[in-house]
Amino acid sequence: MRIGIFTETYTPYISGLVTSELMLKNALEKKGHEVYVVTANLKDFHYDYDKKEKVLRIPGIPTGIYDSRLTSIYPIQAVNKIRSWKLDVIHCQTEFAIGTFARLFAKQYNIPIVHTYHTMYEDYVYYITKGYFDKSSKKLLEYLTKFYCDKTINELIVPTKKAYDLFKEKYNVERNIHIIPTGIEVDRFYEENKNQKQIFKLKKQYKFSHKDFICVFVGRIAEEKNIPFIINVTEKIIKEKPNMKLLIIGDGPDKEKYENMVIKKHCENNIIFTGKVPWDDVPSYYHLGDIFMSASTTETQGLTIIEAMAAGLPALCINDESFVNTVIDGLNGYLFNSEEEAKEIVLKIMNDKKLQTSLSKGAKTSAEMHSSKYFAEKVFDVYKLAIKNRKPSYKEKITKFFKGACSWKK
Repeated sequence: MRIGIFTETYTPYISGLVTSELMLKNALEKKGHEVYVVTANLKDFHYDYDKKEKVLRIPGIPTGIYDSRLTSIYPIQAVNKIRSWKLDVIHCQTEFAIGTFARLFAKQYNIPIVHTYHTMYEDYVYYITKGYFDKSSKKLLEYLTKFYCDKTINELIVPTKKAYDLFKEKYNVERNIHIIPTGIEVDRFYEENKNQKQIFKLKKQYKFSHKDFICVFVGRIAEEKNIPFIINVTEKIIKEKPNMKLLIIGDGPDKEKYENMVIKKHCENNIIFTGKVPWDDVPSYYHLGDIFMSASTTETQGLTIIEAMAAGLPALCINDESFVNTVIDGLNGYLFNSEEEAKEIVLKIMNDKKLQTSLSKGAKTSAEMHSSKYFAEKVFDVYKLAIKNRKPSYKEKITKFFKGACSWKK
């Protein structure tokens, strides 16, 4: 099958979405399919086609939001190139400019389109409106979401029940919705595959000792990730356990603000910000840790949780729908409701090595259920369904009619 993945962000940008796209592309290619990617050019203002990797990059205008760019919704120069691929199905990963292009192209050439909804946009409205026009903004968001995720596609994929409920219970969408938790290349994070030389180098760089108990966070350093929560928890623990360290991995618009917060709390020796790290090095950063923590309530799934578990880190997460089917108390981690509760859970694990070992084993076992192989198989089933249910184009109807007429004359 010839598959086109349309996405706003792709490598070298690092995010959970990019990880998901790379993993899906690799898994499908291993099964013998041809996978092409249409994305924004983050480097310059030119069209660029990587023939080896089958990646077409479309130029756009910087938006000022991280490294993203706003491309044309119908870049003429890209159309002929994409037509030459003779795609069987389009898998759209975005609702923005390239997402609009995917829909226009699919409509024009009657190619079935599958869409994956990755972001719970309602959780982000406040950060834009600051409370003003909140009701009308959410109504507009609902209209746009239903347009992009219901009216203009053949099949819809969501990663969690939380996203499914949004469409079914709140937006009253009647179409079939496929819940497929995003997979990852779990073996990439397994402890037996860790790079001991690199880990030794990182420990030296961040001045970690064998006595340190290291909590890891990986993600965008922005308000919606609720990073002050885990900073406050760490501050409380340090008073009882000075060997507690928090390693915050990633970059984002609020990094400097949170660094200043840590300095004001006099915790800069225990709370370390790494900034952006190379994608290939991410597993080694997980392997520095003893536990993983997230207090974000804006995730659709939280791929970093699965990555951490694959690396053998117990996952401690805020009690949110995104995590309740992934994190199981006492098996692979714990859910918490408050800073105090999170603090007590961390101290419990720090004081009980047997518990930590048990949780670590449970975490790795849990992560195996999210392998890229099974994920790709489930997504491919949705592709086949989209192709099967595709309505024939006007041209195809006419051709079929004349073929029938000719056979009737015979």
